[in-house]
Amino acid sequence: MLNKTYPYYLANVAVAANTDLEVTDKFSGEVATRVAMADAAAIDKAIGYAVEAMPAMRAYPPFKRQAVLEHCVKRFRERYDELALALCIEAGKPINDSKGEVTRLIDTFKVAAEESVRIDGEIINLEISPRAKGYHGYVKRVPIGPCSFISPFNFPLNLTAHKVAPAIAAGVPFVLKPASRTPVGALIMGEILAETDLPKGAFSILPAHRDGADLFTTDERFKLLSFTGSPAVGWELKKKAGKKKVILELGGNAAAIVDGDQGGKLDYVVDRLAFGAFYQSGQSCIGVQRILVHTKIYDALREKLIAKTKSLIMGDPKDEKTFVGPMISESESNRLAGWMESAVQAGAKIVAGGKVDGAMFEATLLEGVKRDTDLYCKEAFGPVAILERFDDFDAALATVNDSDFGLQAGVFTDSLAHAHRAWDLLDVGGVVINDVPSFRVDNMPYGGVKDSGLGREGVRYAIEDMTEMRLMVMRETW
Repeated sequence: MLNKTYPYYLANVAVAANTDLEVTDKFSGEVATRVAMADAAAIDKAIGYAVEAMPAMRAYPPFKRQAVLEHCVKRFRERYDELALALCIEAGKPINDSKGEVTRLIDTFKVAAEESVRIDGEIINLEISPRAKGYHGYVKRVPIGPCSFISPFNFPLNLTAHKVAPAIAAGVPFVLKPASRTPVGALIMGEILAETDLPKGAFSILPAHRDGADLFTTDERFKLLSFTGSPAVGWELKKKAGKKKVILELGGNAAAIVDGDQGGKLDYVVDRLAFGAFYQSGQSCIGVQRILVHTKIYDALREKLIAKTKSLIMGDPKDEKTFVGPMISESESNRLAGWMESAVQAGAKIVAGGKVDGAMFEATLLEGVKRDTDLYCKEAFGPVAILERFDDFDAALATVNDSDFGLQAGVFTDSLAHAHRAWDLLDVGGVVINDVPSFRVDNMPYGGVKDSGLGREGVRYAIEDMTEMRLMVMRETW
């Protein structure tokens, strides 16, 4: 079970300032623990400590950064079950998915440990004309400065790891605001970081309400803001961020195309579609929302996918048989139910699921959804997927692109030409061939275009954002 209370971390030190933040068990709705909440004064102090820590972090050698990350890997493994249960309770994530996320947390820190000792530069040949004869250019990467991180509720371990681990590898101090609905995993991470010899001020982890956390965005002492969350919030933060670099990993309404040559592989395709659409109650920005199926196999796939959807067990996330747990809140469930009802009123048909009880939202499959409805063109962020058919592959690509979002897309096809055509034409950050857009490995470049964001996560790519190139030119003789 969770501890009765958790402190926040200010300049590497646990501070039991209060117990103002109630964290609920998302299945029972009962208060599971209470967490210290930071006010504006604490956030301001954390930023000041991060600025003061910058010289020490710059001097903190790569082998020490690697040792910190390896310590985290060791401790995460030792506290694996505790981390998984905490995630299951505070996020309502089924226990099997929670264990999977702890595994990814470990993977992300392992990759960061490896990358921490190979942040290399380059030698540039400057002798491109007679005037540069005898000049040599050298480039190295240096830490950008104090960073502000805001992480989301849906992957409170791994998406936090994708900010924290690269920051340690890059040698930048940071102040993290975890999601107030799911702060416990980040605070356990802080407890483990506090066991290391990171310089004072290297990290602060401060739960705070959104309306009291403007300093995370506006304070000019930060040199980078990395935000993961909703598009509406993310783009508004960018407007307020001033001169600092901004990295946004936002939402999507990801599509999966099933080409007509998949008839002999329908069981695999259906299993992957059901996973992509409904795992962790569909609360993933790369969850499968739109499923485009070639007319040739549409009826057969539809029948199998309906059966698969109806077979998914909904219930207590602590039960290992549960596949669909609660959404993060009843208000989010009600929002999605309203979108679904509007789609039905506009002519859509529910072919599987559709029942809603508080925060519990049954895995649901619809067809005939109009493309101008919220359910189709916005991010559902819940266990709802839409089936539609196509006849022409290029037309299917155009349908996928007819979206404000562009995070990832999946394409099931045996045609190498179609795979390359999708890679060439789909206006997304990543194209996954023969799997769902929900597929992610933690060392790959991950991020979107259009309303889905700016920049890329994936440890090496995040390190590049958290460092700057610094040039030295040397004249050979003078």
